Amino acid sequence: MHLALVHKAITESNPTVVVVDPITNFLAVGDRIETKAMLTRLIDYLKSRQITGMFTSLTSAASEIEDSEVDVSSLMDTWLLVRTIESNGERNRGLYILKARGTAHSNQVREFVLTDHGIELIDAYIGSEGVLMGSARSNQVAREKAAEVERGQFSERKQRELRLKQELYEAQLQALKSQYETERDAILMNLDEEQKRLKEVADQRLEIARLRKADNRGMKIDENGTRKARKGAVR
Repeated sequence: MHLALVHKAITESNPTVVVVDPITNFLAVGDRIETKAMLTRLIDYLKSRQITGMFTSLTSAASEIEDSEVDVSSLMDTWLLVRTIESNGERNRGLYILKARGTAHSNQVREFVLTDHGIELIDAYIGSEGVLMGSARSNQVAREKAAEVERGQFSERKQRELRLKQELYEAQLQALKSQYETERDAILMNLDEEQKRLKEVADQRLEIARLRKADNRGMKIDENGTRKARKGAVR
């Protein structure tokens, strides 16, 4: 009767998507074999009409995730599992993709969050202790942001120190250059003065020698070494 009513509703509305929530409720009106047979025919009917079917199934905490209550998982093209994960004193929802037939898919766990604006899948966050969810993920993200800010501030401090050292070294270099130029000019001036003084001394010696030679032209030296005036010389 349930299968006939579903067929009638599909024929009348001609939908593109059919949602059955949850299929485990059929176990309340029939046994497991009957429920599996009915769902198998329903799934085949939907596929024959190219209608997308979405079936939800309630699972107990003690059941294996690779098994479904009504044994129709092998007929599904895609199998998603929402599972409660307890950690850090919290219960958070994690989403697994157990199967996606013919489609590449992620093997990571995503955090499944129900918000005021709908469902959100938060990117998987792998920490040193495994997958982090809820407040543990938020705290870890906050710590990493703080560490990133601290690293940025440390880098800025080092860059400022480098600029200050560069400016200091350039100032010292300029001071040393100015000191060198001042001392160089003083030394060159002293050398120039010394050269002039030496030239003056040399000129004086030449003048003295010239004067002495002029005096010697009017004198002669006798056998005893006495200087006597030459004849005709002006005394």
